[in-house]
Amino acid sequence: MAGTAPQQSDAEGVDGGVGLTALLVAAARAIETHRHDSLARDVYAEHFVRAAPACADWPVRIEQVPEGDGNPLWGRFARYFGLRTRVLDDFLLRSVRTDVPQVVLLGAGLDTRAFRLDWPSDLVVFEIDRAGVLAFKQRVLTDLSADPKAKRVPVPVDLRADWVTALTAAGFDPGVPSVWLAEGLLFYLPGPAETYLVDTVDRLTTAGSALAFEAKLEKDLLTYRDSPIYTATREQIGIDLLDLFDPGPRPDSAGALAARGWSTSVRTPFEFSRRHRRGPLPEPNDALEGNRWVFAHKPRP
Repeated sequence: MAGTAPQQSDAEGVDGGVGLTALLVAAARAIETHRHDSLARDVYAEHFVRAAPACADWPVRIEQVPEGDGNPLWGRFARYFGLRTRVLDDFLLRSVRTDVPQVVLLGAGLDTRAFRLDWPSDLVVFEIDRAGVLAFKQRVLTDLSADPKAKRVPVPVDLRADWVTALTAAGFDPGVPSVWLAEGLLFYLPGPAETYLVDTVDRLTTAGSALAFEAKLEKDLLTYRDSPIYTATREQIGIDLLDLFDPGPRPDSAGALAARGWSTSVRTPFEFSRRHRRGPLPEPNDALEGNRWVFAHKPRP
């Protein structure tokens, strides 16, 4: 990342903490992309990994991992991220087919859905994340001469700041339906911040809108501290996810939405592993045991 000052500041968005987890997911998507039985393809993912010094030696193909799929991080955990990508891709594409003109990616990270999914031509995709993360992503995509398949509007703002004002100033219209995605985001936030975010999405959406997010149900995350996934992530790439996750109690966001009239579905990832015949299945001392994917729809009259 050596070079001009702007490039150095761009790197600050992904070179540590939660920002580094965006690169972990990018590496997992790269590995998934190159599999013969890939569930999701992201041709940009490996370029993010190679552009960041913090992960220059991370694998982007399963063949680069000595243990292959036997590696808990680059095998099972990476396959989890590949499955999650596919399931949420499908959710978004289904949701916008019902005359929904705008998508909001909360904590967008290195998400490239604006570039790789076949969107309706008049769709707008808003990407909310910290300025450093979005700048790093833009630099890599510009170097690749990548063109989005929908109108893409980056919204550089921290979700702990006034992101609603930034989003509406960028052109988001709360008067028409929208689809929202919080992929791998909420468990990094304190419980009250999650409640505020979900309440705000409810306030900014009209009938016909939809929301998907990932939740964790464990009452004590440290129960799984020595699980293969968390141990491998700490030891192999120096990311301690349990230090990054907020340890406080989690709100029942799915229940809160249901109480406001949303239709909600709470699913385990393993259901989709069985459906697609690929992806992780339950195992002992499983760090994925408490993960849930929530799909919510605000019914039309």
